[in-house]
Amino acid sequence: MTDIAPPKTYRVKSFGCQMNVYDGERMGELLEAQGIALAPEGEEADLVVLNTCHIREKATEKVYSDIGRLVKAGRQSGRQPMIAVAGCVAQAEGEEIMARSPAVGMVVGPQAFHRLPDMVARAARGERSTDTDMPENNAKFAALPARRKVNPTAFLTVQEGCDKFCTYCVVPYTRGAEISRPFNDLVAEAQRLVDAGAREITLLGQNVNAWSGTNAAGHAAGLDGLIRAIARLPDLQRIRYTTSHPNDITDALIAAHGEVDQLMPYLHLPVQSGSDRVLKAMNRSHTAEGYLRLLERFRAVRPDIALSGDFIVGFPGETEAEFAETLALVDAVGYAAAFSFKYSPRPGTPAASMDGQVPREVMEERLARLQSALNRDQLAFNQASVGRTCDVLVERRGKLPGQWLGKSPWLQSVFFEADEPQGAAIGDMVRVELAEAGPNSLRAVRIAA
Repeated sequence: MTDIAPPKTYRVKSFGCQMNVYDGERMGELLEAQGIALAPEGEEADLVVLNTCHIREKATEKVYSDIGRLVKAGRQSGRQPMIAVAGCVAQAEGEEIMARSPAVGMVVGPQAFHRLPDMVARAARGERSTDTDMPENNAKFAALPARRKVNPTAFLTVQEGCDKFCTYCVVPYTRGAEISRPFNDLVAEAQRLVDAGAREITLLGQNVNAWSGTNAAGHAAGLDGLIRAIARLPDLQRIRYTTSHPNDITDALIAAHGEVDQLMPYLHLPVQSGSDRVLKAMNRSHTAEGYLRLLERFRAVRPDIALSGDFIVGFPGETEAEFAETLALVDAVGYAAAFSFKYSPRPGTPAASMDGQVPREVMEERLARLQSALNRDQLAFNQASVGRTCDVLVERRGKLPGQWLGKSPWLQSVFFEADEPQGAAIGDMVRVELAEAGPNSLRAVRIAA
C-alpha cells in the first residue's frame, strides 16, 4: 500500500449475531472519537469495516466477494476506500485474507478491535497490519469510549467466549475461552446506556448465562444477580438476555423470571436437535427430556413466557427417525420463534470430519419440514396474542403516515397508528391492544391514556 489520505468517513457492515452488532457499534464509536464520521446514507465511505461471522458455510467466500465489490466500486468512482476486515473470519483466517487481498489494509479479531484507530492510522501511512490477539482479560472494554447516544433498545456484552466445544461450532476458536466482564463495569455501562436513551437493554454473551462475578457487596453473583442490579436503574424499563446454554441455567435465573418486573417474558434457549444420540455427538451435554423439563420450570414461574430456540438439521449421521424426534420436540414446545439451519461443516471442528455426512438435498428437505412446523407455531403464538393488552416500546416510524413500530414484551414486531399531534415518539412506551396477527408481526390499536 502507498500513503493515502486519512479517512474522514466510515461505514461498518456487520454480519451474524447480536454480539457482532454490538461490536460494530463500538467500532463506530471508536472511529468517531477519532473524528471519523459515519458516512451519510447512500454515500461512499472512506473506510469500510467488514465485521464478519464465521458460523455458516461460505463465510470466507462472502468476505472476498464483498472486498471485490468494494474494489470494483472504488475503481468506478475513483475513490478507493480503505478496507478493514474484522470479526470471526478475521480471527480464523486473517493471514490468508491479507495474502489474498492486497486491497485490505487491516485485519482485526473480535478481542482486539479496540486497537482499530491505531491500525487505521498505520494504513493511512501505507502500513498493512493484522491483530488477532486474544488476551484473557477485558482489556478491549476498558479502551472503549463512553456511549453518547443510543437507540431505545441497546445491546450490552457481558460475557464472551465459550468453553462448551460443541463439535460443529467454531466459536471457542474464534472468540476464545469464556470471560465474564466485571459486575461494577457492567452496571456502570448499563447506567450510561440509560443516560444515552436506552429503555431496553439486552445482555449478550456466547453463553450469557455462564456470566459470573462479584457484586458490589463483594458476594458471588450469577446472571440473575446482575439482572436484579440492572433492574434497579431508574428509567430502565426492559431487560432481555441471549444466548443461553441449557447447562448453565440456574434455579435463581428461573426464579428471576417470576420476580423481576423488568425481565421480559422471553427466553431464547437453543436445543439444536430432539435426538439424544445426535445431541451427544454434538457434545451438547444435555438431553431432549432435560431440555423440556427446563422449559416447564420457566413456564411454571412465568406462564406467558415466549420460547425461542436454535436447530441444526442434517448433522452428520442424523437419520430420518432422529430428525422425527426433533419434529416431536417442536410439537411439544410450541415455539414463539426459532432459528433453524442446515448443518454447515466448519474447518477445524470435529464434526467436519465425522462419518455420515448428510446429502445436501436431504438437509434441504428436512429444513423445509422443520421450518414449516416452526412457522406454524409462530403464527399460532401470534394469533393467541390477539386481544391482549401490553406495552410496546416504540423503536421507529413505519412506512405509512402516523404508523409506528416497536416490540411487545414477547419480542413480537408490533405496528400501530397514532395521528399527530398526539402521535408517539421513538422511545415511548405505548399501551396497545393486539388486534390482528400475521406470521411475522401484529397490528395493534393504541389504548387512550
